[in-house]
Amino acid sequence: MLRYNHHLKQPARKLRKNQTEAEQWLWHHIRRKQILGVQFYRQKPIGPYIVDFYAPKAKLVIELDGSQHQQPEQAGQDTARDDYLGALGLTILRFDNQQALKETPAVLEITRRVLENALANPP
Repeated sequence: MLRYNHHLKQPARKLRKNQTEAEQWLWHHIRRKQILGVQFYRQKPIGPYIVDFYAPKAKLVIELDGSQHQQPEQAGQDTARDDYLGALGLTILRFDNQQALKETPAVLEITRRVLENALANPP
């Protein structure tokens, strides 16, 4: 089980209640083990971060990025976050909100392929 900052539990609950449209849409397609029988959790605290979606069985994190992630300062924070999560042995998939909403089949196919590979080649 991955450690997390216990102070993030309440903010994670709040984020689950106030998901973006893109998060709601993707959650509709990945919840209830719809892809290869893999369970995803949403707004999951991991270490000092709250990730959008997490599949522990595959050690996969999915992040949906809004336009603020294009800003240089945010891009640097995203890199630090990805480095931290990668050091834990997690794979991170990043999609922007528009991809999740308008290119859903492609996003789901990429996710399926990554899950398939992770399940076939456990660490």
